Amino acid sequence: MLQEKILRNISKNARMTAEDLAAMLDSTPEEINETIRSMEQDGVICGYPALINWEKTDNEVVTALIEVKVTPQRGRGFDKVAERIYQFDEVASVYLMSGGFDLTVMIEGKSMKEVARFVTTKLAPMESIMSTATYFVLKKYKEHGLPLVKERNEDERMLIVP
Repeated sequence: MLQEKILRNISKNARMTAEDLAAMLDSTPEEINETIRSMEQDGVICGYPALINWEKTDNEVVTALIEVKVTPQRGRGFDKVAERIYQFDEVASVYLMSGGFDLTVMIEGKSMKEVARFVTTKLAPMESIMSTATYFVLKKYKEHGLPLVKERNEDERMLIVP
C-alpha cells in the first residue's frame, strides 16, 4: 500500500522530497503529494518534528520518564487524565501502559530541579493521580528509530604490551 510505504520512509526522514519518494515507490510526485495531503487532513500524519541530539549543543536538557498510577474517570477512562497531562509544555509524550502503572509521561526540562518541580507542583497534585515514580535519562543512544551516537569502527582500548 502506497500510504504505508510513504509513512515508513518519512518516519526516518521527513525531509524526503515528493520526487525522491516517487522514484523509490514507483509513483508520481503528484500522487505522493496528494497521498501525504490526505494523510495530514485525516490526522494520520500529525507533524514533522526534528530529532535533536541535545548533548551536541550548549543547551542543558534533562529528560525524565515518569510512571503514573491513575484513578480512571467514570465514562472517560484514562483519556481525560492523559489529555490534562499532555497540555503541559514540559510534556513531550504520554502513553497508556499495561502492567504495574497506567501512564508513562516523558518530560524535558532544563535541570533535574525543574523536572522535580513539575512533578511536585503540577503532576502529583492532580486529582486523579495516585502516585508517580520518576526516572532520569542519563544518555540517549537511539530515538525514533535513529541512532544518536556514532558507531565506533575501531577498538579504542589501549594496547598494553608487556
